[in-house]
Amino acid sequence: MNSPKDYYVILGVDKSASEKEIKQAYRKLARRYHPDVNPGDQDAETRFKEINEANETLSDPEKRRRYDQMRQGGPFAYDSYPRGGPHGPEFSGAGAHRRSPFGGAGTFYFDPAEPGSGMGTDLFERLFGEMGAGRHQADWEQVVEVSLEEAFSGATRLVHTSNGRRLEVKIPPGVDTGSRVRIGGAGDGRGARAAGDLYLNISVRPHLGFERRGDDLFADVPIPLTTAVLGGEIEVKTLKSKAMLKVPPETQSDKRFRMGGMGMPRLGGRGRGDLYVRARVLLPTHLDDKERELFEELRKLRGG
Repeated sequence: MNSPKDYYVILGVDKSASEKEIKQAYRKLARRYHPDVNPGDQDAETRFKEINEANETLSDPEKRRRYDQMRQGGPFAYDSYPRGGPHGPEFSGAGAHRRSPFGGAGTFYFDPAEPGSGMGTDLFERLFGEMGAGRHQADWEQVVEVSLEEAFSGATRLVHTSNGRRLEVKIPPGVDTGSRVRIGGAGDGRGARAAGDLYLNISVRPHLGFERRGDDLFADVPIPLTTAVLGGEIEVKTLKSKAMLKVPPETQSDKRFRMGGMGMPRLGGRGRGDLYVRARVLLPTHLDDKERELFEELRKLRGG
């Protein structure tokens, strides 16, 4: 039986790492292996998916608890989906294939015939029957990855069902990692009395310019020194357009501004979140003689 992936090793953190440490490690690795930074690099793409998979489990306390329990030597082995996407619930001999109960982009493989597993049919039915994927109606799941821009505007995907059908599915604006799109009756009907439903498990790729927290977006914005000192207006790039931000005089670096209604759309069309921008004051470089003279004069006036 396969050994579970070690998500702690993938993120390079200790098993006792705090949520903050996990988040910091994830951000660092996501920036390094992001597809936009490594175009055409299949190894980086695979690594990036593993990093997202590990973060999705370890950053959620309940999923992490279940994962830690599984790692301690139960009869389950956790593995990632193949590159072509997950295979939905199906039976092959004595084995069964089901989605992960701690919600990650992975599958559980269970073989009740394996020596020493201690697993019987009754326990098998109890464990997997609670997940709504019984023998008489089989649901089918696929992981669908979208960009932050697609999560903002909505997208369409062509998906292949277990019975060979091709469906064009609309992904609504506002989805986030962990969102699920359900297509009724498009699940796996092979070997079952009726086809279940098809579930698309959404995974939103990290963005290089914006960090998402729920429906809010966070970004850094450069501000020229003169504007930070004297005040003025600057142009801020939002996810889909641009907006003007009024900067008050004597704005300090790291000051955060809230731009209401410029974040992510909320699912169901219930408005939008906010955009929070953090000031990054830019010091001038390549000063000419006149500019240097003015700064020298300022230093004398300020007694620096």
